[in-house]
Amino acid sequence: MHAFDVLGDPVRRRILELLADGELTSGAVTSVIQQEFGISQPAVSQHLKVLRESGFATVRPDGARRLYAVSTDPLRDVDAWLDRFRRFWTPPLDALATELARGKRQRRLQEQAGHDPDQENAP
Repeated sequence: MHAFDVLGDPVRRRILELLADGELTSGAVTSVIQQEFGISQPAVSQHLKVLRESGFATVRPDGARRLYAVSTDPLRDVDAWLDRFRRFWTPPLDALATELARGKRQRRLQEQAGHDPDQENAP
């Protein structure tokens, strides 16, 4: 299964988000997913299986429990693929960061000069 087929499903994306915070038992994952998506335990297990078989998640036994975690290799592959497209959003985001910094600097200078820019539009 292609990485974007795996990530295209909102349930699997949510499971990965949960696992990004650290290892979780299958029961803990199931509890959250059932509450948020209203799907059955076997359906959650199937999503976990897809994540495991596609390499996005690992599982290890811990007594009677099964602990799931994110596997980073497939995410690196997705990141490498996305790298070709970063040029489309990086410059606009850099420009936005520059404008935000410029606005903060201007407000700070006005405050230091004793001028309250919020009072300009006050009635």
